[in-house]
Amino acid sequence: MSVPRLVAVLPARPRLWSYLELTKPDVSFLVVLTTLAGYYLGARGRLDLVGLAHALFGTLLVAAGTAALNHYLERASDARMRRTAQRPLPVGALEPVEALAFGLVLSVVGAVWLAAFCGALSGGIAALTCASYLGLYTPLKTRTTLATLVGAFPGAAPPLIGWAAARGQLDAGAWALYAILFCWQFPHLLAIAWMYREDYARAGIRMLPVVDRSGRATFRQVLGCALVLVPLGALPAWLGLAGNVYLVGGLAANLALVYFAAAAARVKSNARARTLMHATVVHIAVLYALMMLDKLRQ
Repeated sequence: MSVPRLVAVLPARPRLWSYLELTKPDVSFLVVLTTLAGYYLGARGRLDLVGLAHALFGTLLVAAGTAALNHYLERASDARMRRTAQRPLPVGALEPVEALAFGLVLSVVGAVWLAAFCGALSGGIAALTCASYLGLYTPLKTRTTLATLVGAFPGAAPPLIGWAAARGQLDAGAWALYAILFCWQFPHLLAIAWMYREDYARAGIRMLPVVDRSGRATFRQVLGCALVLVPLGALPAWLGLAGNVYLVGGLAANLALVYFAAAAARVKSNARARTLMHATVVHIAVLYALMMLDKLRQ
C-alpha cells in the first residue's frame, strides 16, 4: 500500500496528533519560556499582558513552524535514526507536502503576527531565526561539526524576540540573556549528541561526538562552556537586570552545572550524559526564574 493511500485512511485524531508532533512541543515550550523571560525582563513599568500574549503567541507559531519545516527537511535522516524513525513523515502518517505547507503557514503567520502586534524588530528577529536555523544550521549538520556553533546563534534568539517586543529595541540586558542562552546550548546539545552518537552516525549527521569517538574534545567543550557560564551568568546582576537573589542563586546553579559537566567529562557514559542533559534544563529554568523573581521584588 502506498503512503498516500495509507494517509487517506488514517482517522482524524491520529492525523491531528501527527501535526502536533511536527511542532516539537517540548522544544517549542522552551522557546516560549525563554521568550517570556525576555519580555518580562525587558518590560518597563507595568507589565503589558496583552503585549506579552501577542509576543508568546507569535513566537510559538514561528517556533512550531520552524520545527515542522525541520521535520520536512530532515525526513530522510530521521528515517535512519532509531530516536526519530517514528516521527510522522518517516512512518507515513503525513505527506511531506503537508508538513511543508503546515510549517510555512505557521512560520509566516507567526512572523507577521509579531511584526503587526509587537513591532518590526521582534518580527524580523523571529523571521531571521527561522531562516538561519533552516537555511544554515540544518544543511550544515551533515557537513561539519561546526553546525552546532552556527545553530547556537538562532537557538539563543527567543529572549531577543521577547525583549524587542517589550521594549522596541535591544540593549545590553537583551544581549546578556542572549549570551547566556548561546553558551548554555553547548552542554545541552552535546550531552544529547553523546547519548545518540550512533544514531547520528547512521544518519550521516556530523555532530562532534560522531567524529570524536573518545569524547575528549566533546567533553572539553562541554566543561569549558559550563565554566564560561559562571562569570557570564553574573552579567544580569552587573547590568542591574537582577539583584542579590539572582547573583547568589545563579552562581549556585552555574557551579552545579559545572559539577555535572565535570562528572560527565570524567566518566563519559550515556548515563552521565543523560543526567547532564536533565541538569541543563533545570539550570536554565532556574536562572531565568531567579532573574524574574528579582525583578518582581524590585
